[in-house]
Amino acid sequence: MLKIGSHVSMANGLLGAAQEAFSYGANTFMIYTGAPQNTRRSPLEKLKIPQGQKFMSEHNISDIVVHAPYIINMASFKEDTYNLACKFLETELQRTKALGSQYLVLHPGAFTKSTLEQGIENIVNGLNKILSPDLPTVCLETMAGKGTEIGRNFEELSQIINGIDFKDKIGVCFDTCHLHDSGYDIVNNFDNLLEEFDSKIGFEYLKTLHINGSINERGAKKDRHANIGADESNPRGKDLIGKKALYKIVHNDVFKDKPLILETPWLDDKSNLYKEEIAFLRS
Repeated sequence: MLKIGSHVSMANGLLGAAQEAFSYGANTFMIYTGAPQNTRRSPLEKLKIPQGQKFMSEHNISDIVVHAPYIINMASFKEDTYNLACKFLETELQRTKALGSQYLVLHPGAFTKSTLEQGIENIVNGLNKILSPDLPTVCLETMAGKGTEIGRNFEELSQIINGIDFKDKIGVCFDTCHLHDSGYDIVNNFDNLLEEFDSKIGFEYLKTLHINGSINERGAKKDRHANIGADESNPRGKDLIGKKALYKIVHNDVFKDKPLILETPWLDDKSNLYKEEIAFLRS
């Protein structure tokens, strides 16, 4: 059976997140430990972790994923921004561990007014200060290529991974929208993409998948998610990746037993929509 779920809310702690995921027919899920735009965090004792873990055990939910907040920019050349990123990433890894998750997905960062080389060096140095054998794995997300963000291709991710000391604590999170928007042909040549990834990075680093349609043409570098197979009537836009391609990707053997996470847009009827998308991908 696929290990598939969606992003869910932590408004009622881990228990509420697990209950929401279960209501969608999911057997895994992804969360933020707090708001992704700031550093304010509720104490761990308020997150209903034992109750949530008990519910998950009783309902066969496992391998949950935590997403790091957007404000972490490990590539920044600004000392205060970089120091905040390192300190907060370490805090988020400790919270990820306390929640019982093995994976923290991280946007690698943007070099802004610096250089790509300096940005990658900053990321490597920061991660090497933070990663340790007793912490969860940091999964670098494949990015769409907006502006100066790093991780828009396998070469950039490979440069980061090659510089990491604790290589068993670094991984990659595929994002279908980001791969498509960055220019990879995931609709017609996903098998070739996998071969390229394996040769440049290695399948052992592929830990999780974000499942998203895209409203953009391939290579647009815009990062605009769409619901799976959505047509022009969808308020968030038409999916230009398509149901057939996403279904095929999800069922590729490379993702067997890995947590697969929907990040498709939340609409007013999100519960039914997530149920439908999960049911379609399971079918």
